[in-house]
Formats: sequence, structure tokens, C-alpha cells
Amino acid sequence: MKRIIFTVTNDLTYDQRMQRISGTLAENGYDILLVGRKRKRSIPLSSAQFSQKRLSCFFEKGILFYVEFSIRLFLFLGQQKADAFCAIDLDTILPVLLMSKIRKKIRVYDAHEFFTEQKEIITRPMIHKIWDWIENQTVPHFKNGYTVNEFLRDSFLLKYGTDYAVIRNLPFLQETEKESIEGFPEQFILYQGAVNEGRCFETLVPAMKDVPVPLVIIGEGNFFQQTKRLIQKYDLQEKIILKGYIAPNLLQKITQHAIFGLTLFEATGLNQYHSLANRFFDYIMAAIPQVCVNFPEYARINEEYEVALMTNNTTPQALSDAMNKLLNDTVLYNRMVYHCRLARRELNWNIEQQKLLVFWKNIFTLSA
Repeated sequence: MKRIIFTVTNDLTYDQRMQRISGTLAENGYDILLVGRKRKRSIPLSSAQFSQKRLSCFFEKGILFYVEFSIRLFLFLGQQKADAFCAIDLDTILPVLLMSKIRKKIRVYDAHEFFTEQKEIITRPMIHKIWDWIENQTVPHFKNGYTVNEFLRDSFLLKYGTDYAVIRNLPFLQETEKESIEGFPEQFILYQGAVNEGRCFETLVPAMKDVPVPLVIIGEGNFFQQTKRLIQKYDLQEKIILKGYIAPNLLQKITQHAIFGLTLFEATGLNQYHSLANRFFDYIMAAIPQVCVNFPEYARINEEYEVALMTNNTTPQALSDAMNKLLNDTVLYNRMVYHCRLARRELNWNIEQQKLLVFWKNIFTLSA
């Protein structure tokens, strides 16, 4: 049985992509260890078909956290039996590269996003320079890998000559009836995902002044406290409800009850402009339409399936107009619900996971 170690910097609980990947591989005969970090607010890990390990760190964020975690991860990997190491994004790539070289093991890179093009990185010149240097020094040594969309694959191919696979972050196929939930408004609009810089909260919050239905935000991130202050500034405490982190299995049930969802990004940075967020597919799987930025990856899918109302502008007025259109245009809304139900039969992990299994089979076959 081949043993693969995956490495991330999150606390594992809410990482749906890695849970799906790890679970699929474990179900198909691989010995999987998913390694992350334990935070002060981390809840106990749920049982899974694969092994999980969280490393404790003294520092919670910033450069000191990355240095500390990289050292701890490097030392941990040195003690583990493994046939392959897989680094998830740039923040775990250095220890994986070094240990795979020392131990002469297979190494794979899984790029969830265009890490160096995130808004919180490109707006900080020194931080951007550091991560850009790390990418330049490490990615060329990872000849095998996969990423989440064609743009990222083409970017790595052009810059580093790496021919990565594309494995999208799609949810499992679910066509169940709605289950009752408590603690939520009877009707609500939903934003689920990281509450981070570059996600349009500066314009979304004031936009809600002109929308008659409340907004529920599920998730946290580096813009969470600023979002709280914006809600207070515009006196929207009764209109915008912050729920924080919610476990993935409960989140799926909640999503089905939303009127529609939101997939919003600023155009700052190529990571946002060429993103293909989990929530985009989660809304489709829940058979709810969404208001979505008219960026290339989303537009390509929407041209085929028509599951979203695309917006070219994320000003408060543009966002409130788009949300009110979905609330008031019942013909458009019902058509999109129908299209979501058709699209989810194709845009699901039950189909997409076959690409993952072929990838890892080929990795071990070629290295034999």
C-alpha cells in the first residue's frame, strides 16, 4: 500500500478539498496522512478513513508562524514512513522539497490558488518578494502536480515548464431533500467561504442597505474584524449575520435553505481574477442561483450552464441591483434553479475524482 503525506497550514476541519482528496485516495487503497496545524480555537478532528495529524505552534500568524511551522513540519516528515510527499500551496512547499530530496521520495505540488497573486500578498511589496522568491526556487523542482483550473495550469507551464493536471474542487453529488435547520432567518442570502481581503466586503456590506432580505456570512479570515466594523458603521447588525466557522456537513444543509449565494472577488491580483472558488460549485450542488463576478473561469462555466447572474461591477449599487434582480425576477430565478439541478449531475466530485485516481496511479507506475 502506497503511503502519501499531504501538508497544509490550516487546521484540517474545514478544508473540504483535502478531505475529499484524502478520502477518495483512502477508499481506493492508498495509505493517507493529512498534516496541518492545531490552533487555539481548533475543535476536535472528526473521524475519517485517512490519518490526520495537527502540529502545534507557538506563533499563530505572520512570518514567524511560517518559519516555525516549516521547521516543525520538516522535522515531522523526517520521522514518517512515506512513498510520496504532496505540498499544498506555497506555504508548505519548502519543507516538502527539502525532505523529499533528502529521502529521495516522490514529490507532488497541489496548487489550490495563484498564491503569489493574492491581494494580501501583492499589496505588500516585501512579502510579495519573499513568496515570489520561494515560488521561483521550489516549483521548478516539482515536475508532477495538479491545480484547480486551466489558467493556473497554463501559468505554471509558461513560467516553469511544468505540465500539471487540472482537478477542480467539486462537491460530491447530492440530490437530497432539504433538512430543517435552526438559528437562521426564514429567508436569507448566503456568503460562504473565507472572509478575506479582496472578497468585496467593503462594497457588499453597504449594498445590503438596499436589499430587503438578510445576508448570512459563514466563515472567517483576515478581513473578519474589518467586516464586523463595517457592519457597525452602516448600522446593519440586524441585516447581516456573522456565523463564523461551521462544519462542512452542516454547511451543506444550510446552503440548501438560502435563496441564493454570492461569489464575489475584487479584480486586484491574478489570483482573484482567475479564481474558481469552492462556493461557486457548492451553490450549484445546493440548487441555488448566485450573484457572481464576471471573471473568465466563472463566465466559461456559466455560458454553458446559466447558473449565475454575472456582474461586471462590484460597487454597492451594482451589487444591490443584482441581488434585487434575483429576488424579484421569478422567471430568471426559477430557470437558474432548474439549470443548477442539471449542472450538478456533471459538476461533481463523483466524476472529477477519476482524474485524481488516474494521476496518482500514473505517478507510482512511472516511478516503479
